[in-house]
Amino acid sequence: MPNASEISAQVARESERRARLGVPAFAGGLLYLLSGIVISSTLNGAPTVGVVQGLKPALEGIARPAVSPRTAEVKFISHHAFSLIAGSALAAVAIGALTLVLLLLSDAVRFRRPESWSAARPLVLAGGVAFALVSLAHQIVGAINTHNFAVGQDHSRHAVEDALTKGAGNVASQYLALLGGLALAAGMIAVMLNAIRVGLIARWMGFLGIFSAVLVFLPIGGATLEVVPAFWLVGAGILLQRRWPGGDPPAWDAGEARPWPSQAELRARRQPDPQGSAGSAVPTKTTVPPG
Repeated sequence: MPNASEISAQVARESERRARLGVPAFAGGLLYLLSGIVISSTLNGAPTVGVVQGLKPALEGIARPAVSPRTAEVKFISHHAFSLIAGSALAAVAIGALTLVLLLLSDAVRFRRPESWSAARPLVLAGGVAFALVSLAHQIVGAINTHNFAVGQDHSRHAVEDALTKGAGNVASQYLALLGGLALAAGMIAVMLNAIRVGLIARWMGFLGIFSAVLVFLPIGGATLEVVPAFWLVGAGILLQRRWPGGDPPAWDAGEARPWPSQAELRARRQPDPQGSAGSAVPTKTTVPPG
């Protein structure tokens, strides 16, 4: 167990880091949402190939057409490469801010609960850096490939697949981004669970963070659901700036675990005691659950 001086020094270090990260976390949330809007709005304008268009060469008896029906799509992506790279750059900055916030939470959790999973921090660090950089690199590689396609003479189906998905650079960046995203998501989920246990964040904020980790790794729903990780980062910025509604979670200033009470515990505290006085709804020190 850390002594009073160690706790005081840790709380001071955390307060300094919180002051530095509050605004970047808030801005990161806005940038993540903006990146989703930029990329989605750009790709929504891309020409699509319907079933009839896709089957037209085969229906005409052409097994390997010289010009793929998806040629216009690849050229569109090439012409809008700057917007796509800009959107990915905004997302990379947001992921960087997310990584720094998670590292702060991870360090704070480990101090208050040393038995927490030690691999969470390196997963967050390696996964966050790799995912941000490789995702941006993937967009740059795609821009180069589609540009080469657009100015080249080979517009066959094979050339389209190489430009969009099957080129060596595309395949390598996709796998690296997958590994980085998986590491970041696993680390973030572990940090969220333990941050709830020690009381650094409210329960709903922790569960929203877990959902956000899944959405960052598997960006389903496009810009619509990207608002969830963006909202979590904005909320983290508010928390780090000590502007959380209802006050700072007690575990921060205490330098020890102060698990956030469940709704059942809050209701029990609001009920009158035998002497007729109402119980307090303020979180108090309790035993940290194992696991």
